[in-house]
Amino acid sequence: MAQVRRVRRIIRKFDSWTVFKVAAVFWLIVGLALVLGSVMFWSILDASGIPSSITETLVNIGLFEQGTDPFGDSERFLRVATFMSITFSAMAAALTTLSSVMYNLISDIVGGVEFIVLEETLTQAAPAPRPYQTPPRPGNGGGSGADAPTQETPISSLRR
Repeated sequence: MAQVRRVRRIIRKFDSWTVFKVAAVFWLIVGLALVLGSVMFWSILDASGIPSSITETLVNIGLFEQGTDPFGDSERFLRVATFMSITFSAMAAALTTLSSVMYNLISDIVGGVEFIVLEETLTQAAPAPRPYQTPPRPGNGGGSGADAPTQETPISSLRR
């Protein structure tokens, strides 16, 4: 049988240092994924010949001079993508940390964000109690002690 109760929780503060550490790791992983995705996308475009056809078109219409190749340096593309990814990750981690500081300041005024959680506890049916048997007492001849009155003492009262 499950018992459900409603519990109010309020988030009043975020530890800014913890937010910074989590945000830095998160945004570095996002930045790494962006670099790897960009490199894979560029490799597919370069293998299909799209950058060279774009360069040919731009030379034909007169925007570039004959012999220029703006898309020819893949190494430069990788350096720019890595730099942009590192810059993006650092700025996003800083903005996330700044957001947590702003939340802390605002929550001092308005009291934080309140939400309700349904807390569920499972209760099991208690097993049927076993009959109490008294151990044999010394001097009784090792009998069951049925002739002597017995008193059950709860274990919780013995731990004082």
